Amino acid sequence: MIERRAGRVISISGTQEPDHVNAAAVAKAGLVVWSKGLSHQVGKYGITVNCIEPGLLDTQQIRRLFPGEERRRFAEREISLGDFGEPIHVAKAATFLASSAASYITGIVLPVDGGMRNAAF
Repeated sequence: MIERRAGRVISISGTQEPDHVNAAAVAKAGLVVWSKGLSHQVGKYGITVNCIEPGLLDTQQIRRLFPGEERRRFAEREISLGDFGEPIHVAKAATFLASSAASYITGIVLPVDGGMRNAAF
């Protein structure tokens, strides 16, 4: 990428609004900081670096953790758009960040979470 003076680096982390700190939260925060720092270092070579933070996606694990009506109640209470996301939502965000349409976007953390925010920042 440096030789070509162009490229895209996209990392996928997770929500940075945990209700408690554990090893996963620390690893996610590290990936966010790495992405932001790297974006500054390689921008001069035409390389963009961004991070996607998926929210709760409709996966087998989520179906197990939020069975039946609990899923609907949680989504209505906690997610602005009222439901869990689909993996395709993250894929579309990554596709955009990899495209030329995002050539002037670097160093961002992009939540793809339907508005599931626990903090006002």
